[in-house]
Amino acid sequence: MADRVCVQINSEIDIVTARQKGRDKAQQLGFSSTELTLIATAISEVVRNIVEYARRGELCVGIVQQGDKRGIVVVAQDSGPGIPDINLAMQDGYSTGKSLGLGLPGAKRLMDEFEIVSEVGKGTKVTMKKWVQKNVR
Repeated sequence: MADRVCVQINSEIDIVTARQKGRDKAQQLGFSSTELTLIATAISEVVRNIVEYARRGELCVGIVQQGDKRGIVVVAQDSGPGIPDINLAMQDGYSTGKSLGLGLPGAKRLMDEFEIVSEVGKGTKVTMKKWVQKNVR
């Protein structure tokens, strides 16, 4: 991950910091204001999960290039309790907390690529990518 910036996640205030760092990095790539909001929202969702379930973790944001595609890559990682059933956690409306259950599936919809790896007792790693759309004329 080129040109990477990381934020330690320990409390709710870190959600704001992580959002801003992600937005800043996405802005460098030329994402539209709408896309900046989508990226910031996806970051909020995964960081909120770290705060709520794992208590601490890390969010790293960087620039990624695959062939002629350039974009942003967001990696949220923790060493919390892990997710026992990822398929269930990815269903709309499912929540183990008091939320609406939009977090992980919502973040997935907002980004172009989404991967989640979790092991009970060891933690969770979410990797999301959003590609800069080429101007069509």
